[in-house]
Amino acid sequence: MAANEQQLVQIALANMPSGAELMLINPSAAYAAVCAADLNGDRMQEIAAVYRFRSQLHLMVLQARNGVWEKAAEAKGPGYGVSRLTVMPVLRAGRNNLIVGWQLNEQWSKLSVYEWSKEGLRDVAPSGMSYSYLDAIDMPGDNGQDGKAELALWLQNSGESYRIEVLRWQGGAFVPAQDVYSYYFPHVVRYYERLVWQYPQYPLYWYCLADAQYRAGSPEPALVSVHQALAFAQPTRETLLELEQNIRDVLEPVRSQRVVELFPASLKTVDGMKWGYIDSKGSMAIPPRFDDASDFQDNDLAVVAENRKYGVINASAQYVVPPKYDSIGQFSEHRAAVIDHQGFKLINESGTVLTNRAYPYIADMKGGRAVFNDTVKDSSGQDTSKYGYLDLQGNPVISAQFEEANDFRDNQALVKVKDNEYALIGPDGRKIHTYSPYMVVGPPGDGLLSFVKEAGGKAGYMDERGNVVIQPAYSTAMPFEDGRAIVNTSEDYRNNYGVINKQGTYIVKPEYNDVRNLGSGRFALGRAINKDQPYLGSNFAIADWDGRLLTDFVYTDVFDYKDGVASASDGKQTYFIDTSGKPAPGFPRVDGSGILTLEHGGLIKSYVDLRLSYLDRAGRVVWQQNTVIPLKQPYYVKEEKYKPNRDYLVYYPQVEGMSDEAAKRSVNTKLREMSQVKPIPPDTKLEYSYTGDFEVAFFKQQLLELELIGYNYPFGAAHGMPTRVYAIIDLSTGRMYALKDLFKPGSDYVKVLSDIVGKQIKEDPQYSYVFPDAYKGIRPDQPFYVTEDALHLYFEPYEIAPYAAGFPTFTIPFAEIRSIIDTDGAFWRSFH
Repeated sequence: MAANEQQLVQIALANMPSGAELMLINPSAAYAAVCAADLNGDRMQEIAAVYRFRSQLHLMVLQARNGVWEKAAEAKGPGYGVSRLTVMPVLRAGRNNLIVGWQLNEQWSKLSVYEWSKEGLRDVAPSGMSYSYLDAIDMPGDNGQDGKAELALWLQNSGESYRIEVLRWQGGAFVPAQDVYSYYFPHVVRYYERLVWQYPQYPLYWYCLADAQYRAGSPEPALVSVHQALAFAQPTRETLLELEQNIRDVLEPVRSQRVVELFPASLKTVDGMKWGYIDSKGSMAIPPRFDDASDFQDNDLAVVAENRKYGVINASAQYVVPPKYDSIGQFSEHRAAVIDHQGFKLINESGTVLTNRAYPYIADMKGGRAVFNDTVKDSSGQDTSKYGYLDLQGNPVISAQFEEANDFRDNQALVKVKDNEYALIGPDGRKIHTYSPYMVVGPPGDGLLSFVKEAGGKAGYMDERGNVVIQPAYSTAMPFEDGRAIVNTSEDYRNNYGVINKQGTYIVKPEYNDVRNLGSGRFALGRAINKDQPYLGSNFAIADWDGRLLTDFVYTDVFDYKDGVASASDGKQTYFIDTSGKPAPGFPRVDGSGILTLEHGGLIKSYVDLRLSYLDRAGRVVWQQNTVIPLKQPYYVKEEKYKPNRDYLVYYPQVEGMSDEAAKRSVNTKLREMSQVKPIPPDTKLEYSYTGDFEVAFFKQQLLELELIGYNYPFGAAHGMPTRVYAIIDLSTGRMYALKDLFKPGSDYVKVLSDIVGKQIKEDPQYSYVFPDAYKGIRPDQPFYVTEDALHLYFEPYEIAPYAAGFPTFTIPFAEIRSIIDTDGAFWRSFH
């Protein structure tokens, strides 16, 4: 040991508690966990050391004052040892940070990056940031070295293979430093070249070599390596083919690094609502042929629906995944959950099904793991529902064994093991920490977890080791984020939301009906419109991260900040606000309530008053949904808007082109009534909200069928009540048809149809949800609609089935009831 090192050790030992043990970074080499460097920018060296006292690891910082070394700061650390103690600028150039690796087990260390200030030591590394091996180097990027160290984290996968993340501190967080890959990954390439030379038959090392070569900017040798791995078809053929495609993308200069500038746009047609995609100029680039269409994602793919089945298209409108699923979730980490008649499955971006079976539930992929649900046998042989985790290949890498499971974040996830027992687990399923007995434990945030000890008890916070740091005092305790947590102290139906810091001190007093974390260091504080009826909603003000009000309570709704602005509504208009809480200059205002979002290509998407449009920065409408639906000359349907109150909004149809003006007036008056266009007080806060809309459900010859839908939501209720009514109109006469008009006079259509529906309920498994003995037959005026070849009868929610069943509908082909149809009647002849 050098003399200087001996001196540091002696100083550290002199300032440790009696009985404490100075830790060794490498016990076999007797390398003491002590170092000296300027940590606070005063150009004087401080000493940092790690010691163990009563089974607890401590990091201390010593500072020389008047020639005497004194303890200036201290922090506790996890684990049983220390694998790294070094000093480098990480957060900002010219200012050193302490980099500490807390040894958790033989393979893993928890990384801490400490900043020292007058307030003490602050660990900026996320609580789950771990590594197996660490490099800290100021790596040259696009603009050379920046005076700050990038961190290369080697995360052990299997054997000697590692997943490698190169990160830098930027914008208040650790983010991937992709611009230094070409500097760092050649080192990784050399590591795996040695391994494939030693173990040429081990395909995983060939895959890792290909991935390292690809990220080092050497696609040609990467393609050779991936083909070597493909010869073994491991780790999986799909994973290797995906890497091969990524490499080919680099080798094909034709494919630019552009972002797809296509945006979903809806049109009302005689075939109902159809969706296509416009370009940034508002031209329809992909014709409106889809029943549904979502935004293009970062992978240049979009989920669409045709004929009630979902698929995935690319920017050329070609199907990458054919439309065969009942639902497709958003892609996350190149994976998406899909649903078909068997259940949930996991696919990759090529549409390959990765799971070898269907599951009752699969969540989005997060941190290389996706929560899944399965039915397993318990110790008594009974079926029980449990949760586990799938890996990127769709394998149940952590079996279904937990009662509850949260997403992985920073290489750890919170699970409920059993009643009154929770645990933090790692990606391999091993328990990092166990919490018992607790009735409820919330997911981690900033290294803290909320907890409720017993039924009816208050919520508090503990650290990841289970030490209580904020005593139970809250009825609701949300996860911490950037040193703040939203809490509620309410004892009854009146909310008392506030914000606390990690010491439990109120930043925002608990006196609000609602508090939202908007990001960018801003909160929306909601004051109840009516204190005695808090469920009626809130008016919001914007506050900064320290709880200072920046605005008055002028907003009826506010969304999260993104790119420095947030969408807000004041009940009359919707617009962007900046971080001062005031309207952002240079952006348009849109009449109505809703949300604005910034899109690629300079467009602003507006979804206001339930209508989609796109604007430019000057407020010029680039595209908006049509308000006229052409039928056939001279007929068309015109959309009208009725909004007498901010909580009452109806779009209703008016028929034009009928030759008989009196008949037209009668039809349109009836349509307004059926659409719930009625007197509503304009300036009164309603105790409910109502929205209404319509579609052309069917049109043929002289028969126009309009579907009028509504949704009434009583504020504070668990859910609202949907309504559905069909206006079936003969355009030549203005007559609106009833069910009886379809059948021959004197025919017992009620009995005939009742028997058919009863048989379907009894024999068709799709109607197993119908309440036993609830069905008693149809009414003479049973709600119905027609299509080209069939009659459709439906029931209201709760009438014969649960609310979740919606409107139970029974289809009866005309061929089955031809004998009682009045084929000479006006109804039938209007569309035959």
